[in-house]
Amino acid sequence: MPLYNRLKEYRARIGVNQQEMGKMAGVSRQTISQIERGDYSPSVTLALKIAKVFDVKVEDIFLYEEDERDDK
Repeated sequence: MPLYNRLKEYRARIGVNQQEMGKMAGVSRQTISQIERGDYSPSVTLALKIAKVFDVKVEDIFLYEEDERDDK
């Protein structure tokens, strides 16, 4: 279940580092780093908080691509 994200891109748009982004979303810098690397999929609540920081929809930042094997 690959969950892709554009968090780093959005973060750059507003000029904040991972530490600052973490504070804005209420999580650690490490969590932001793990999300950006694709090592951690955020909860729905966290994804909504992150989207709210940028005043966009969750789908603008996070993209889920179904694996063809999931259909079987």
